[in-house]
Amino acid sequence: MSDPLSVRSLRNLVSETRNPRTTDVDLLPVPEVVGRINAEDKMVASAVEAELPVIATAVEVIADAFRAGGRLIYIGAGTSGRLGVLDASECPPTFSVPPSMVIGIIAGGDRALRHAVEGAEDSEAQGADDLAAVSLTELDVVVGIAVSGRTPYVIGALDYASEVGARTMALTCNPNSLLSRHAEISIAPVVGPEVVTGSTRLKSGTAQKMVLNMLTTAAMIRLGKTYQNLMVDLSISNSKLQTRAVGILSEITGVEPEEATVLLAEAGNDVKLAICMKLTGLNRDAASKVLAENGGVLRKAIDKTRGTICARLTD
Repeated sequence: MSDPLSVRSLRNLVSETRNPRTTDVDLLPVPEVVGRINAEDKMVASAVEAELPVIATAVEVIADAFRAGGRLIYIGAGTSGRLGVLDASECPPTFSVPPSMVIGIIAGGDRALRHAVEGAEDSEAQGADDLAAVSLTELDVVVGIAVSGRTPYVIGALDYASEVGARTMALTCNPNSLLSRHAEISIAPVVGPEVVTGSTRLKSGTAQKMVLNMLTTAAMIRLGKTYQNLMVDLSISNSKLQTRAVGILSEITGVEPEEATVLLAEAGNDVKLAICMKLTGLNRDAASKVLAENGGVLRKAIDKTRGTICARLTD
């Protein structure tokens, strides 16, 4: 039997309240239904914008953890867990990082990605166990994702992370949530009640996806995974990405695609290395060395090499 107090508590959550703008949604023709959904979605970006200062802080913490050899670990249940797994899975092909660098964990395991696993989110102990299973250390950052901000599985995970000494963050869509009290950093874009009451895969899910995009993308930019706004660290695993790599190389260096293809081959299909070779005039080994000396940041490597060349010319 449901606990009446729990029912009342649930109703007090912003994400669970009824939306006064959509109480007649079941009476509307389809064009008006999708119009109402779109109107509600327009509120999401503003809600995320209000959290930008704390998101920026979170990005710096994550980037520092990466530099120290740590990992970013998302953990959540249901839609929140799926979004974490999605963001994590997109990092290796986009930024050419190992799958172990950004990890997504969902309550109920991989089966829960496609099927509801009843009761998986109700165990604090399971959240802790799932983090222990990936050998969590004090170098890592754990982001607990839960729209309600009170999911036991996520709370248990954050408490375990704190015990280990890992940095902890909470991503919710309810202000002053219970989850926020179990994390060092709390990100809480408040998007308001959903079009369909309690269906938090809608605005809340969209807000969470936007924040997760920012956390990984901005952290990877800080690590030098882009040059200007181009993905110079992409992993070439199919023909589409091969074409994209040639295009990036052509865009940055100004060479024709035919020459870019040759350069890419000379660099062992390493886009960043090929660009460094072309823009500095260094051979493969020398370009690889200067990139390593500058933490893999292409702009720093190019500027340092050009500065050294200029200094020699003026001596």
